Amino acid sequence: MKFTINKILVIDYGSQYTQLIARRIRELQTYCEVIPFHKVNKKNLSDKSLCGIILSGGPNSVKDKKSPKLDGKIIAQGVPILGICYGMQLVCNKFGGKIAKSRLREYGHSIITTKGKSVLFEKIKTKNQVWMSHGDHVEKKPDEFFITSLSNNKIISSIEHKNKKIFGLQFHPEVYHSLEGKKILSNFLFKICKIKNKFKLENFLSDKIKSLRDDLKKTKVICGLSGGVDSTVTSFLLHKAIKNNLFCIFVDHGMLRLNESNEVESIFKKKFGKNFIKVNASSIFLKKLKNIKDPEKKRKIIGKTFIEVFEKEAKKIKGVQYLAQGTLYPDIIESIPFFGGPTAKIKSHHNVGGLPKKMNLKIVEPLKELFKDEVRILGRNLKINPDLLDRHPFPGPGLAIRIPGEIDKNKIDILQRVDNIYIEYLKKNLLYNKIWQAFAVLLPIKSVGVMGDERTYNYTVSLRAVTSVDGMTADFYMFKKSQLTNISREIISKVKEVNRVLFDFTSKPPGTIEWE
Repeated sequence: MKFTINKILVIDYGSQYTQLIARRIRELQTYCEVIPFHKVNKKNLSDKSLCGIILSGGPNSVKDKKSPKLDGKIIAQGVPILGICYGMQLVCNKFGGKIAKSRLREYGHSIITTKGKSVLFEKIKTKNQVWMSHGDHVEKKPDEFFITSLSNNKIISSIEHKNKKIFGLQFHPEVYHSLEGKKILSNFLFKICKIKNKFKLENFLSDKIKSLRDDLKKTKVICGLSGGVDSTVTSFLLHKAIKNNLFCIFVDHGMLRLNESNEVESIFKKKFGKNFIKVNASSIFLKKLKNIKDPEKKRKIIGKTFIEVFEKEAKKIKGVQYLAQGTLYPDIIESIPFFGGPTAKIKSHHNVGGLPKKMNLKIVEPLKELFKDEVRILGRNLKINPDLLDRHPFPGPGLAIRIPGEIDKNKIDILQRVDNIYIEYLKKNLLYNKIWQAFAVLLPIKSVGVMGDERTYNYTVSLRAVTSVDGMTADFYMFKKSQLTNISREIISKVKEVNRVLFDFTSKPPGTIEWE
């Protein structure tokens, strides 16, 4: 980041919600960075743009001698501190409070009651719903702190230092189930940390284009293009900066959605001209996937084959020095080993395997400071077609992971037609943009049916549709009975190989969004 901007540092103690903290802060137009607790150093803390620190939750107990502790340098920095869950317990433990194992574990929805006046709870109702997830609790507060709220179980749910700007929350304000959570975070950012210089994507865009021009100059860059949101925005941004020095390689592995290969070619050929390179490799992939049933083996074969095809094509372009990737900030966070150790420089290419280090190319990742929703906004600023930006997520291995068991061209063809009918129905009936992700799965089973006066023995498909805010959790979309009936009827009437349609009523957790 080359433009001056106020910053919040999120110190990660291993919480499953750390990314959510960062996202909520970004939603409030505040720039933040996430670092694991063991990466905290003088350089992190002495940054003049640093306005506040948030300590995340975590799976450990402060009572355990081997658990992460609160580094005194963090307190000494003098900027406002907000400890969340384990972060609050770290603060209490540091200042002489007592942490105990809860007799009644608080998990899920809870009601807290605020006490006295606190800037953190300014303009927030006395009683409000929050999300709890903890086994330990603060049994005795430190002497230097006062209690600002209690849970409905009379457990301390928030504290505040009497003189210093140090706060603790036992609940998770970053989770949407905490109804006033965003307001609490807003109070911390703007009333306590005094954030003034907000993070705006239009500033990011102009700065990024300039920095790419300066850094890349007249060197050639290749980009692995999938047609997905991340690679699309990456390619458009780079083209804005370096024009014809960008080369985009699109590998068609034969497991894309119906007509998707031609659509990608049409869009990007028009944009990049001769610098768009399409490789038709479906026969190569299908040959290597023959007789393979195990989902993990399928992924590995697709990943390895993708690398081989991409590398072969990339070597034809002379003078290339950089490899562009659509790496996002969550990828960066997840790539940092929580307990140390080496970190790979190249991420997996849309879950299909990762590009080879032996290509000896420098990596350029123009989106690495952004989250998915920010990438979509950036794409709109770049005038990218909304149909591209608002597409549902699609896995790198494509339909291979939506066909459990062995894959062949016939099964792919069936699933492409089923999926297309399903998605087109959603779009026609204005349901597509209400759903986070929707797709069909071709099951490896056949069942008996009756169509007309004839007995049939054909495939079964399962339909999946979920709503989500961030993909970490998801609920199945509640269609009307008539909608499911119409979708099912249309699939069976138009795809003769299918005689039974199921709907997946599983949330995440316990299920995942994809089947494999």
